[in-house]
Amino acid sequence: MNNKGGGMEVEEQVRIFRDFIEQNYHAELLETVRKGNSFLVLDFAVLTKFNPEICDEILEQPEELVKAGELAIREFDLPKKISKFNVRFKNLPDSQKIKISEVRSKHLAKFVWTDGIVRQKTDVRPHVTSAKFECPSCGSILHVLQLDKKYKEPTRCSCGRKGKFKEISKELVDGQGLVLEESPDDLDGAQPKRLKVFLKDDLVSPISERRSSPGTRSKIYGWVTEIPVVLKTGGQSTEYDLILEANYIESTSDDESTMQITEEEMEEIRKIAKTPSPLQTLASNLAPSIYGHDRVKEALVLQLAGGCKKERPDGVVTRGDMHILLIGDPGSGKSQLLKRMTKIAPKARFTSGKSASAAGLTASVVKDEFLGGWSLEAGTLVLANHGFAIIDEMDKMSKDDRAALHEALEQQTISIAKANIQATLRCETTVLAAANPKFGRFDPYDLVANQIDLPPTLINRFDLIFPIKDMPSREKDELTATFILSLHQNPEKATSEISTDILKKYFMYVRAKMNPKMTDQAIDELKNYYISMRNSRGGQEGGIKSIPITARQLEGLVRLSEASAKIRLAKTVTKKDAQKAIELTDYCLNQIAKDSETGQIDIDRLGGRMTATQRSAISVIKDIIHILEEQQATKILSVELVIEACKEKNITAEVTEETLEKLRRSGDIFEPKRGFIQRL
Repeated sequence: MNNKGGGMEVEEQVRIFRDFIEQNYHAELLETVRKGNSFLVLDFAVLTKFNPEICDEILEQPEELVKAGELAIREFDLPKKISKFNVRFKNLPDSQKIKISEVRSKHLAKFVWTDGIVRQKTDVRPHVTSAKFECPSCGSILHVLQLDKKYKEPTRCSCGRKGKFKEISKELVDGQGLVLEESPDDLDGAQPKRLKVFLKDDLVSPISERRSSPGTRSKIYGWVTEIPVVLKTGGQSTEYDLILEANYIESTSDDESTMQITEEEMEEIRKIAKTPSPLQTLASNLAPSIYGHDRVKEALVLQLAGGCKKERPDGVVTRGDMHILLIGDPGSGKSQLLKRMTKIAPKARFTSGKSASAAGLTASVVKDEFLGGWSLEAGTLVLANHGFAIIDEMDKMSKDDRAALHEALEQQTISIAKANIQATLRCETTVLAAANPKFGRFDPYDLVANQIDLPPTLINRFDLIFPIKDMPSREKDELTATFILSLHQNPEKATSEISTDILKKYFMYVRAKMNPKMTDQAIDELKNYYISMRNSRGGQEGGIKSIPITARQLEGLVRLSEASAKIRLAKTVTKKDAQKAIELTDYCLNQIAKDSETGQIDIDRLGGRMTATQRSAISVIKDIIHILEEQQATKILSVELVIEACKEKNITAEVTEETLEKLRRSGDIFEPKRGFIQRL
């Protein structure tokens, strides 16, 4: 029996495979069968050295040669009897790589490989591969291979009978569909193309399940097959669908698990960590083409390193990712910083707020054309699991879409309940966001919270918030202008001493391998800062105290201290690391949460629309109204009387009138006649 195309005979192919497996994979094969697995992965590069001729045939006619490999395995004396066995190939030459957008009909039935990001995944379903039928007239058995989508029955028997035949048995395999999308790195602004991939047998086992979950980058080996498209009328279309029938899957994510660092790179990483101040070294190399913003750059370096995730015995998980929000005047270089971070951060995804929807950020439920039903499609935050989600123009997002971020930022999961799908997806993602102030530019005299067009609950979830104010100042402007113009004159100036590749590997290494423990000195330092901040300066007497810092900021301080220790490749968090964390947090709080009237730091300036000073004034004035009512023995009080009483308590007439207006709006008091007030 000769093979198509005048190649070598099947017996010859089987013999070559048998010799090759005996020499290189015999022990592995026996071990595989003993474990109960039904597949063996062969290295194509090793086979090329053994017999180049058969390799050419594999690339041309993969399906037939894979079958020859399976026949060869059956000839071995195996510890268990096997009914079905699969031969898988990895390490194909680069010449066989095709981009998803370049798959054409000439690639049909050729052994190729491609890589991309898994976007969608269907459920596992059994598929019929072949069926046996019995002829009612002569009793002969007919084999029909099921290669198309449509179930095929025999039309006639050798005895001449036509009509219905009796089905005796059918062979089933587990099948699953993936949708593979080109990775954004390989694209030049074009829309990413998609390719359907069909997995069967052991490729849908729980072990390989992890390799093909949505969001992972995968390398898939297989051959392209065509699928007939059935028209609505029931006839067959002239157009065919292309599908990649997978032979083997490898995960190539930027995950720590697949990270390869050479000895020279490791040497460079250690060299950076040994410099007197690794944090400043990394910060200065983070974005050499952006002038200034030294504090912000330091914070971004710490964010790239990340804190340590902790799981407690009661099941509560404390996140290790820290989120940073940059709020700045237009043209202050925020977007440039974010774009640069996309290049350095491991597994980073960039998105802009105006074009982002809740479904695009979290996950959406889409109709599954592949196997019918509904399936989940992962959004940006899920695809960036264990990586970075970088969101620009966050203030331009709609209110409902922003609400989707609440759970993702703190709990690090995304729950979805749509159609018949109830799922909780993990998104251990670090978020770096940028926004503009509400009216385009900062008003230095107004509350920061009034100028940030984001809900207080969302703002509170960010560990550090940097306002980037663009204030004219002669010296600073001169330095900035000189820097920018010299870059235009000579673009090569903006090179960093540390290459982007080393930076990326540095952060991947510290995120994966470093897990520093807190020392008592560091804990004391953070505790003292927290207690002194909360109790140092009370608010007005009888009023409401300002709350300078909450427990959420304390957790943020711990994460920052751990990140500072990670940068030094240290095993413990020292007092110095805690001081660095305090310095950055203090800087942020002073910038955005300082109450200009009392000079105190008040977290409510950030979270609420009303400061503690204003809340305090309200409670004092309410008390005064109550006392006056009792003194005057009347419910209707003149406004002037209230103002006079407030002056005695050092509250100005302006503040009193403003507060009365607030109370009037909230419905606590009303005006029965002009110039008089009465409590409701």
